[in-house]
Amino acid sequence: MNANHVNLKGLNRFELESLVQSWGEPKYRAKQLMSWIYQKGVSDFESMTNLPKSFRQTLASHASISQTEIVTSSVSADDKSIKYLFKLPDGKQVESVLMFDQQRVTVCLSSQFGCAMGCQFCATGKMGFFRNLTTAEILDQYLGIQKELSGDRSITNVVFMGMGEPFANYAPTLKAIRLLCGQETTGMAERRITVSTVGLAPQIRRFANEGLKCKLALSLNATTNADRSRLMPINFQFPIDEILSATKHWTEKTGELVTLEYVLIRGVNDRTKDAERLCELMSNLSCKLNIIPFNEIADSNFQRPDADEIENFQKIMTRNHYVAPIRFSKGNDITAACGQLRTIYHQTGKTMTGNP
Repeated sequence: MNANHVNLKGLNRFELESLVQSWGEPKYRAKQLMSWIYQKGVSDFESMTNLPKSFRQTLASHASISQTEIVTSSVSADDKSIKYLFKLPDGKQVESVLMFDQQRVTVCLSSQFGCAMGCQFCATGKMGFFRNLTTAEILDQYLGIQKELSGDRSITNVVFMGMGEPFANYAPTLKAIRLLCGQETTGMAERRITVSTVGLAPQIRRFANEGLKCKLALSLNATTNADRSRLMPINFQFPIDEILSATKHWTEKTGELVTLEYVLIRGVNDRTKDAERLCELMSNLSCKLNIIPFNEIADSNFQRPDADEIENFQKIMTRNHYVAPIRFSKGNDITAACGQLRTIYHQTGKTMTGNP
């Protein structure tokens, strides 16, 4: 893509209207362009046949539409997950996952190349942080995967649970969400989008005021500040009481339930007292809980609890009248499960991209 050209992908309708008007075109050209880009997946201006030839020439001289290349795709043994490796325009690589569950087709999008949060149970956190993704790069994951879907199947749900912390890349992520939900783009319903966060309290409060009907998932994973700080260094900055206060504000402002995500790790946060404390924390919050048995990753000594230990933890929750489904992540055999996404590995002083 020419560095002097403006990238049309990632511009919202108002920005695009302003741009086409600066070129002497009526603003409805913006809607036409968005249809070509997002609904038809066209990036070649000459193929946009309902645009005047003179305007297509202007576009070719001053604009581009970025494309993110799918390098590889890996299908799980049960055919319920596909992991995609995307090559960004600067050569960096990120992973996204497509998951099938009956009629639901969910895409898990990345918001950053790497992650600065340093969660000890997460492979992305262990690769470190390199840069934020642009709005266009976030959208390209969705558009690229949608193009790969066969037949009349289409993406029904979006989760921002891939590489990176979405709220640490707040503006581009929110812009991507609003673009996905535009009728002139993909028309994705806001309620079918979930944003997961480690607990950046100011951004949770900000998200509550966006006027969106998206869902929120909080990665909690411990019931004391000592345990959570060991697992998630962000807890030193935003301890449990603070993030739960911010989350409660979000639930009250939106009228929605927050989903608490609890990665269950043997001997760390899976004890009876952990379950009992978790019930206490949930008692003052409009929420639901997902118990996620730990998915093993490289460079970690953590282990998944045995099946009976997982069930015992769940039984304590249900005895206290909390619905607490056990969510076994899809795609474990292709390192596409929760916490396993990673595109840089450090081994004996060497760095390589892709899976180890």
